[in-house]
Amino acid sequence: MDLTAKFRFFGELNDFLSSEKKRSSFSVTFKGNPSVKDLIEATGVPHTEIDIISINGKSVSFSYKLSGGEQIYVYPVFERSVREPVIHLAPLPESKTFILDVHLGKLTRVLRLLGFDVSYRNDYSDPQIVSTAVKENRIILTRDKGILKYKNVKAGYWIRSTNYLEQAREVVRRFDLCGMINPFSRCMICNGRLVKVEKTDILLNLEEKTRLFYNNFSKCDVCGKVFWEGSHFERLKDLIKKICPN
Repeated sequence: MDLTAKFRFFGELNDFLSSEKKRSSFSVTFKGNPSVKDLIEATGVPHTEIDIISINGKSVSFSYKLSGGEQIYVYPVFERSVREPVIHLAPLPESKTFILDVHLGKLTRVLRLLGFDVSYRNDYSDPQIVSTAVKENRIILTRDKGILKYKNVKAGYWIRSTNYLEQAREVVRRFDLCGMINPFSRCMICNGRLVKVEKTDILLNLEEKTRLFYNNFSKCDVCGKVFWEGSHFERLKDLIKKICPN
């Protein structure tokens, strides 16, 4: 026998819905006794984007079994329209380390510039991203909605923008990162840590003008690349201010 439940999604969760379902109530038909998580993801909304589910006025977990006739309200992270007490399904992860998909190479460099531990390879497959995220307790950032629907994904976010600067702002807002940035502490190329080095120790590796005009240097402890406060330094500081103005 076919059963139905009525859904209403709030806030940015509407980004995942077709136009006729956005910001309105709609019915979903189902058979058996599925979990509310399964039915939500069948509408196209990944579980990692959801913080609160209210069914007939009561806050429930993803495992809640549906029997038909329910009125279901679904809220995104940071949405607080439902009165306490509620079950928060997407608390901020304690670990602010990330893994990014192939579409987010520029964002990778910016997050590393801010000092965050970011795993990235341009040949990662979806299963590799998921398994690495689970094994290393990383948050998945992706432009592929499908990755976030893997059952064992605990924390993730679908990047809306295609502009790397706005992408960085999205991530900082979503995971409340501004108070945690540590600029110029990671290698933007390989994710290694930058350590201060004496100019005399790397003198032979420097070009003539660099030796002449600069005195403060750092070196990546993984790939060995040397960094200094060159002409690009002020541009990078301005970029950081655009992401975290305060």
